[in-house]
Amino acid sequence: MEHGASLLRDGVVLLGFGLIFVLIFRRFGLGATLGYLVAGAVVGPQLLGLVGGAESKMGIAELGITLLLFIVGLELNPSRLWRMKQEIFGLGTLQVVLCGLAISAVVWVGTRSSVAATLALGLPLALSSTAQVLPMLQSAGRMRTPFGERAFSILLFQDLSIVPLITIIAVMSRNPADADGPPGWLLFIYTLIAIAGLILAGRFLLRPLFRTIGNMGEREMFVFAGLFTVIASAAVMESLGLSTALGAFVAGVMLADSPYRHELEADVEPFRSILLGLFFLTIGMLLDLHAIAERPLFVAGMALALIATKAAIIMGIGLLFKMRWREALALGLLLSQGGEFAFVLFAQAQNALLIAPEAASLFGAIVTLSMATTPFLMRVTQRIRTEPVRLEDREGPTSDGANALIVGYGRFGQTVGQMLVAQGIPVTLIDNDIEMIDVAGNFGAKVYYGDGTRMDLLRQAGAAEAELIMFCLDKDQIGPEMVEAVHKAFPKAEIFVRAYDRRALLKLKDAPTSGVVREVMESAVKMARMAMRSLGIEEEEIVRTEEHYRARDKERLKAQYEAGDLRAARDRIITQDPRSGIDESGSI
Repeated sequence: MEHGASLLRDGVVLLGFGLIFVLIFRRFGLGATLGYLVAGAVVGPQLLGLVGGAESKMGIAELGITLLLFIVGLELNPSRLWRMKQEIFGLGTLQVVLCGLAISAVVWVGTRSSVAATLALGLPLALSSTAQVLPMLQSAGRMRTPFGERAFSILLFQDLSIVPLITIIAVMSRNPADADGPPGWLLFIYTLIAIAGLILAGRFLLRPLFRTIGNMGEREMFVFAGLFTVIASAAVMESLGLSTALGAFVAGVMLADSPYRHELEADVEPFRSILLGLFFLTIGMLLDLHAIAERPLFVAGMALALIATKAAIIMGIGLLFKMRWREALALGLLLSQGGEFAFVLFAQAQNALLIAPEAASLFGAIVTLSMATTPFLMRVTQRIRTEPVRLEDREGPTSDGANALIVGYGRFGQTVGQMLVAQGIPVTLIDNDIEMIDVAGNFGAKVYYGDGTRMDLLRQAGAAEAELIMFCLDKDQIGPEMVEAVHKAFPKAEIFVRAYDRRALLKLKDAPTSGVVREVMESAVKMARMAMRSLGIEEEEIVRTEEHYRARDKERLKAQYEAGDLRAARDRIITQDPRSGIDESGSI
């Protein structure tokens, strides 16, 4: 009972401090990882001493990395993984080998240790933090971009390289007990057999299992089976002395092109987030602040050397693979930190009697410090890494006698523009999204660069002679003041505005527009019609239902216009079937 109460108290403290520090660090744009690390250091034995037993919690926390690799595997079907083979084995091999040797040389210069100890400390530092980098890529929406795929390729090869790195440490071991361990070539064979076994299990066991669960309609069993898949694949790898994360990744890839991928991802994601946070909390608790205090210059200098060496080498490799220098710099900085697997390899080296416990603790602090710098580096260098808008290469709009001006050429503006062009109406297209302009150019559309909400730019584009000015911008960017100003400046033009939602529509109720369109209104009505048609409902009944809805929505909108209140005419919202004896307002 005392042990259970202690676990409960530790959980409350860890989750509470983690929540507070992550909220603070996210508020200042520093990322959740750094918040977890600092929170762990604060509650750990080095400072407040509120929670102990970090080593025992690490075993559970490492499941967070395993779940992370499983989710990443779910997003990579085998065909896409095969397409990335050049980046994985080309880019990844160069990164691990060059960074490992270069950092080992830096460690030798800084410590003058033996060759075996230098390699045992330097090679693990070539690995970056998968648990830190992948969430950063996902939150930035760059996971499936060419940049994100290259970063992931390097991280994936780093995970694959754990097996040969463990083998190297085993070969150099000074511990007599390791002499009975399997040789390196046998570990390699184990890896191939384990991967092949997981592939067969995924195809002939897991897919039928999930198909059965899907037919039963038991959502709870999906969660259960998903966690079983991750833990079982990791356990198989661990029993062979291989990477548990690699096993989970292979299991994810095998299910990536199955119809259950999204369900599995949604079920496993909450566990991944919690356990990954616990992992970083535990790393923070393990941080040896006394070691840093005793040799602060060495720790800071070695962390700086680690970051600079990895960033420079990875940037050079990126340039070799024909990346633009800004992207190559971003890749180098993103992967410049040490990784969580360094702690595993340091423990292996310590057990092999290659390094002393003090060295493992000291270099663990260096890894943690390097991980803490990544959010700062990415934030400080954002302007340098961002490709500047080269206005000299972007043609501004000119007055070419077009009848219509379309401001905003995203998914909405593209449809409007294509229909007008199909009718033979000359159109001038304006947008300030450089990437979108380039993509549109590849498809033959001429889009001019500029801010279409500026009066001088509209005049330059020929708004004074245009018959139509159509604002097709996303979100709530066009307000009544803007419409009024455009109307006064260009009274000949009919003004149409894309409204993001009902609130935006109400704001524009008194604006001098010729038409305001809610962006999802017609597509939602169309989907409802398709749904009713698929249920075999007569077309006349579908038309009657649509007219009924539109009439009530119009009544509600009119009441909202008059009252100036979004909550007006709530009884006009259809919430009950009128044929059930209950009217739409819910009264009998």
